[in-house]
Amino acid sequence: MKTLPRGFIPVMLTPFHDDLSVDFETLRKLCDHYIAAGAVGLFANCLSSEMYELSSEERLEVIKTVVDQTAGRVPVVATGTFQSNIEEMASFSNQVYELGVDAVIILNNQFVSAEESDAVFLEGVRRWMELTPGVPFGIYECPVPYKRLVSIPILEELLATGRLCYHKDTSLDLAQVQAKIQAGKAYHFGVYDAYMVHAKASLAAGSMGLSCIQGNFFPDLLAQFCAHPTNEFQAFLADTMELMHSAYPTSAKYVLQRQGFPIRLATRRIVDPLTESLKAKLDELLTSASRYRSP
Repeated sequence: MKTLPRGFIPVMLTPFHDDLSVDFETLRKLCDHYIAAGAVGLFANCLSSEMYELSSEERLEVIKTVVDQTAGRVPVVATGTFQSNIEEMASFSNQVYELGVDAVIILNNQFVSAEESDAVFLEGVRRWMELTPGVPFGIYECPVPYKRLVSIPILEELLATGRLCYHKDTSLDLAQVQAKIQAGKAYHFGVYDAYMVHAKASLAAGSMGLSCIQGNFFPDLLAQFCAHPTNEFQAFLADTMELMHSAYPTSAKYVLQRQGFPIRLATRRIVDPLTESLKAKLDELLTSASRYRSP
């Protein structure tokens, strides 16, 4: 199993037509847009992709389109665990892997309820692994429907299988990020941080890169930051985090539109409205962000 590359791996948006059907033509353009901006990989069918609002068939078609359009230029990872039992999750994960992704992402909050123990979680993942032989995988600490963090003992057990290669961290805790990095040093494994308040410190500690919503506003700046992190852009990310979470992912689509990318504002997820006041703040964000682009 190869190690995923160091740098920015965007959590991909899903473009929709005005009737809320998936806009596959724009999805192909979006793949090219991320790669041209400097993305070293793509995370398809994730929370930013509105994965919970897609049918199983749409999830597979979205992933297939991303793999096809990417054509091996960068690795693709995609979520594969949604169903109500381990056997169904494994079956769908195998279908995802057969589409040509480099790793299947498992949602740790889909294996157990919030009240169940790590031992129950580990038992479920082991069963999933038995039913998905040879499939490389990653873990996403997805905050929906509830956030479940991966403990270091669990991470160490899964790393020892040789199949865990990616971890999207949402702990918001630099000490936990550092511990996970340390645990994975002997393996083909990378931690990709989602929390931009400590992004520079996380990269300095050895994170493989960033997988964050901010990259759906300014993918080129996130790729640039991963390669050359600066205190100035770190401050910008921290100061604007709340704004970029407002009416997301509609807000990200608006900012992409304003930069000339042909994506509609349509989203299936119910989010706060994109008011004129919020648009004005996002326009100011665009102006501020332009200062950080390398000449």
